[in-house]
Amino acid sequence: MERILNPLVERIRAAAEHGTPLRIRGGGSKDFYGERLEGELLETAPLAGITSYEPTELVVTALAGTPLAQLEAALAERGQCLPFEPPHFGGGATVGGMVAAGLSGPARASAGAVRDYVLGLTMVNGRGELVTFGGQVMKNVAGYDVSRLVAGSLGTLGLIVEVSLKVLPVPPGQATLKFELSQEQALQRLNAWGGQPLPLNASCWLRDGGVDTLYLRLRGAVAAVEAACRSLGGERQDEARVAGDWSLCRDQQLPWFAERAARDLWRLSVPQTSPVLDLPEPPLVEWHGGQRWVRAEPGAAARLRQVAAQAGGHATLFAVAGERAHAGGSRFTPLAPALAHIHRELKRQFDPVGIFNRGRLYPEF
Repeated sequence: MERILNPLVERIRAAAEHGTPLRIRGGGSKDFYGERLEGELLETAPLAGITSYEPTELVVTALAGTPLAQLEAALAERGQCLPFEPPHFGGGATVGGMVAAGLSGPARASAGAVRDYVLGLTMVNGRGELVTFGGQVMKNVAGYDVSRLVAGSLGTLGLIVEVSLKVLPVPPGQATLKFELSQEQALQRLNAWGGQPLPLNASCWLRDGGVDTLYLRLRGAVAAVEAACRSLGGERQDEARVAGDWSLCRDQQLPWFAERAARDLWRLSVPQTSPVLDLPEPPLVEWHGGQRWVRAEPGAAARLRQVAAQAGGHATLFAVAGERAHAGGSRFTPLAPALAHIHRELKRQFDPVGIFNRGRLYPEF
């Protein structure tokens, strides 16, 4: 790895010396996400490969440029998985990009987020120094919070080199149930089920072919899944067929997403117990009510952020319509002054000159 890493480190040191901005890029599958793309490309593709995998310890370590599909295939061979179901967005996704973006799939509300599975990582900071945080076991707390901090930082703190992740066995039992319910009914049911000892794993409510429909995925012990199916009712789906639908939901390739045409895609993160929100149209609801995707005409930022804030959450402009350039304003909810100060100080400590993914997370830093 040293032979591959040294040229990258030297380039980072030169960039820091001259104040040259660098844009870290894995497979480019998430180039649409976040603020502006600025700087010379710094590709992570050379940093590829699984460096350590201990199935009995439920830990895998991989270099940042490792294709996510390759890692998931290796885990699947041993009956294991990344429970948070990271999205691929059409291919090219890498392990480093997965951590840097911090995005999770349908099982997020039940299984946890990317950051919850990051045990440790190695990265190159803005001084060209190789630094390591965390380790390969859950008990190792030295720097553990720093490892989690990098998740979702969109590459603004440094170049991720290697990541150690906790993995889990694939649950032996799985089933998907379909219910015809209004959004209000679905939210009420999900809240009630959440207080019961049920193997809930993922949920998706949408207006499917003109019909208000809730899809509920159960995962866990076979006996627990079968008992839940009997008690919950609904229409049990063909698991071989519906598995592909959950993957399409994960990667935003369901027809609902494709039909947004000239509308922007917003993500509202709100408490799961939030009622039906005053939105331009019925959303696609995931995470047992905690994530609500909204298709909206350009210029809806103020209204959507107000709706999200009133519910105790926040709104993110996840993707703009078509090839239209983002017309100013932050894609992410602006930070409170105290929190913005913390972000600036973290950026300054990790990347003093500000060379990494400049303006990618927030326009001002």
